[in-house]
Amino acid sequence: MGFEFEFSGTGDARRVPVYGCDCPACERANRDPGQARRACSALVKAGGYTLMLDAGRTDLCETFPPGSFQAILLTHYHMDHVMGLFHLRWGAKHTVPVYGPSDSRGCDDLYKHPGILDFQTPMVPFTTVNLGPLKITPLPLNHSRPVLGYCIEHQGKRLAYLTDTVWLPESSLDWLCEHRPDVMVLDCSTPPKPEPPRNHNDLTLALELVNIIRPGRTLLTHVGHQLDEFLMMNPALPNDVGVAADGMRLEMS
Repeated sequence: MGFEFEFSGTGDARRVPVYGCDCPACERANRDPGQARRACSALVKAGGYTLMLDAGRTDLCETFPPGSFQAILLTHYHMDHVMGLFHLRWGAKHTVPVYGPSDSRGCDDLYKHPGILDFQTPMVPFTTVNLGPLKITPLPLNHSRPVLGYCIEHQGKRLAYLTDTVWLPESSLDWLCEHRPDVMVLDCSTPPKPEPPRNHNDLTLALELVNIIRPGRTLLTHVGHQLDEFLMMNPALPNDVGVAADGMRLEMS
């Protein structure tokens, strides 16, 4: 038995539908909640252990009763990836270990007033640690502040979670080519752009990375409404590439 990976959110910072937008993708998401995208996040489950990957959803306290997860692993401290912590921290009777990159700023006053959040020593790039039964290897990404992607391994199965990033640092790209993942979950926020993107992959860059790394399967995440609209009109993707959806579950076995 391997592990289960569940997408609890697949949207970019705007999420889908975007407030006030009447583009085809947002209209579709308003009609069909199954097409909506919440803050980019996931759950990883193995052997009775549950790891929350990013915490940008604002309904964490309502959705996950105490004991639903044993730790939180953050990619970075932008608000759309940590917003749910601001309510969660005022819980009672237990503590929640929080792991993430080295970032002295954190987000607002989370470090100053952590409440039940127990911020751990920052993760060290390329240094594998064990969280429950999972082996976690942090991988540096390219973004506007310190960000780590993570390679998650259990019983011979390997998944790379790579958001938020535009392209990849050479060291991380080399590591992924050497340790090719069975599944790669990759940041792709926008359709192809005429100018190089600044903080997130467009579809062109994402597919170039797929061709270089050649994972068994790739799922795109951190998806914006413009990419959803583009794919409604241009649905063809390579056979080994798909688009993640909220609630999608992967059995890594």
